[in-house]
Amino acid sequence: MSDLILVIDEGTTSTRAMLFQPGGSCIAVQAEDLTQHYPEPGRVEHDAAEIWQKTLAVTRKVIETAGGAERIAAIGITNQRETIVFWDRTSGEPLAPAIVWQDRRTAAKCRDLKEAGHETAVQAKTGLLLDPYFSGSKIGWAMENWPQLKEAGDRLAIGTIESWLIWKLTAGEKGGGTHITDATNASRTALMAIGSGNWDDGLIELFGAPRKALPEIVDCAGRFGETTLFGAPIPICGIAGDQQAATIGQSCLQVGETKATFGTGAFVLTQAGAIPPTSRNRLLSTVAWQLDGRRAYALEGSVFVAGSLIKWLRDSLGLIGNAAETEALARSVEDNGGTYLVPALSGLGAPWWEPDARGTISGLSFSTSKAHIVRAALEAMAHQAHDLKTAFAADGVDWNCVRIDGGMVANDWMAQDMADILNVTVERPKFAETTALGAAMLAGIGCGLFNDLESACVMRGAVETFAPNLSGAVRATRLSGWQKAVASVVAATR
Repeated sequence: MSDLILVIDEGTTSTRAMLFQPGGSCIAVQAEDLTQHYPEPGRVEHDAAEIWQKTLAVTRKVIETAGGAERIAAIGITNQRETIVFWDRTSGEPLAPAIVWQDRRTAAKCRDLKEAGHETAVQAKTGLLLDPYFSGSKIGWAMENWPQLKEAGDRLAIGTIESWLIWKLTAGEKGGGTHITDATNASRTALMAIGSGNWDDGLIELFGAPRKALPEIVDCAGRFGETTLFGAPIPICGIAGDQQAATIGQSCLQVGETKATFGTGAFVLTQAGAIPPTSRNRLLSTVAWQLDGRRAYALEGSVFVAGSLIKWLRDSLGLIGNAAETEALARSVEDNGGTYLVPALSGLGAPWWEPDARGTISGLSFSTSKAHIVRAALEAMAHQAHDLKTAFAADGVDWNCVRIDGGMVANDWMAQDMADILNVTVERPKFAETTALGAAMLAGIGCGLFNDLESACVMRGAVETFAPNLSGAVRATRLSGWQKAVASVVAATR
């Protein structure tokens, strides 16, 4: 019987294939690291061909583990959002590097558009702000600076990562793949009108995107074609950007329910229901999912640096040998010793939105040790989350509980610190890979294993909780020191 769900989880630093049973058990995982390219300061690129080849490799291995393609009921895809790929419809090959969501090359362009008064209209149409984070300005830059894209004419296809993977999966050996994107990913391009769910001609003109090269916008669950690359046809039935998939995987289906994912970056989404929320505190309105043409929305706060900070401590500074060491180091000192680390390694996201900000480590003295710096790095996760909580509360959407996930939250010290600084209960699922789980839930709906999201929530499984256990005075001291540190970073950019 074909009842297994295959999920392709294509992230910023790795691509994985995971195999799920309908009850939620993950029975196989294969992963490959992805190469990060930094051609100059502020620029981050991926090789889309590498993404495809490694995705294909891990997917084949997992299908072999399943016992063949005929055992797979459906494929679900979830992906790093905002990263944009340019390819040739005829050859199916990339025409340029993929510009990654972390890339800052369009900061000046976004600043010019903001100074020209366009941000209010952009926010009203898209729920987003003018920032190089989003795909629209990346597309415009590429069309201006990479002549091969214009030369491709009608052969040019542009899409986010899931669009690229679906094209390659459905093209088979003969070419001519399906060119689609789902509403969650489309809502992150700054080219889609969030209320209608359609591409907006005014936004397309503002950013200089070629309309004919864009994909069709579809639901997050359904039958979106099939792949025949693995010996038997497998339908593609679920699609969502990684943060929306994690929101689904955390079963945040009711208005006010909140999840926080700590992966390469950190992203908090609070379920807002059927009406797009409007933020007055520089948060984002985004599509949480679209099913049967109906959209649910979320309020989002995006932090650009989370797990990538730990990777930087390991790979660039050599302070740790692996991420697991950070918990013991944080516990080895009584407090941060007055040290604060503002991780603006690729600018500051919400609620500051300062693309030119640079990171700092402040409060250093001869008594500062490696452990203090590592602890300050972990503390920055809760500090950044508190900045977001303040903004959410000001928008009338305070948090009563936060459901956390992502690679970083395996750290018990960090999970407890999050509860202490936010002063709310923190829930952590036993199975923390909720991004892949959400994609599996959508694929299960799309292929008929589940009737709706509520019934698919059986896949979430057990959770553990962390209750706040910190005095108000200590919390206030921590937050005061952080506020001074981040204010100095913001002031330096203005």
